[in-house]
Amino acid sequence: MTDFFKPISFQQWPDEKAAFADALGRSFRETGFAVISDHPIPQGIIDRAVNASKAFFELPEEIKEKYHDAAGGRQRGYTPFGTENAKGAKAADLKEFWHTGRALPEDSPYRATMKQTPAVPEVEEFDEATRDFYEAMDAFGAQLLRAVALHLGLPETWFDDKVQYGNSILRLLHYPPQANPPPQGTVRAGAHEDINVITLLLGAEEAGLQALHRSGEWLDVNPPAGSLVINCGDMLQRLTGGVLPSTTHRVLNPAPERSRFPRYSTPFFLHFNQDVLIEALPQCLEEGGQAEPPITAQDYLMERLREIGLIRS
Repeated sequence: MTDFFKPISFQQWPDEKAAFADALGRSFRETGFAVISDHPIPQGIIDRAVNASKAFFELPEEIKEKYHDAAGGRQRGYTPFGTENAKGAKAADLKEFWHTGRALPEDSPYRATMKQTPAVPEVEEFDEATRDFYEAMDAFGAQLLRAVALHLGLPETWFDDKVQYGNSILRLLHYPPQANPPPQGTVRAGAHEDINVITLLLGAEEAGLQALHRSGEWLDVNPPAGSLVINCGDMLQRLTGGVLPSTTHRVLNPAPERSRFPRYSTPFFLHFNQDVLIEALPQCLEEGGQAEPPITAQDYLMERLREIGLIRS
């Protein structure tokens, strides 16, 4: 089953757009995931962001807590360990994280519902390093959506004006070391689906990511060094009537011999603009996709944030 995640080279895209779009679409249809090699994000930008992330999580708890915005649904800044849970799960995930959001123009109407990301003066280069990484992931995500559009029989630029001001989030994740190894098969992050359109994820230093295939088998997702994992989120699934599925995934606890090591991860959750109406595409319904009631991206996001415990109502 490892053939499901055979890397697709992004070097195909400029000259062989149809072939790249087909390979990406087929991988999404089969597993909801794809692995992209030869991506355009400079390693220096990645390294600076990861180092800044590690430095932030080493800060004392009282300093990190200054950046905790519970009232704002924890959409920007810091979220403490044990706060978020998978939808329907009682147990909280064993992680803490930071959210960097979009830097909006001063006159943007979205400023009413999208907060600015707080600055972190305690970590030199944190703000610049995370912003550069955000911008690089955002630009690459928009390019990947052009391939998704072609696969769906849409104009290549169909997504462009639907995501350029989206409430996309760079999440810097830290799963702390575990002094007492947990029981085999337990999880650091419970089985869940992503809320957004697509997620871009660099390979973590520690293994553990698994995707649930429709056969019922959990598949290990271990991308080669220098590649990115891309997966469909619930918004793309809803747009395509399930033709491109948002696949359940989880992060397992490490093997006992690796439990003393932290795990860092940097998913980028690409979102629609908040006023985009998500409704199933006619061509996907013709394929047998199932329509759900139309809903705006903002209303859908709020609904899901309540389900995972980031907004308490």
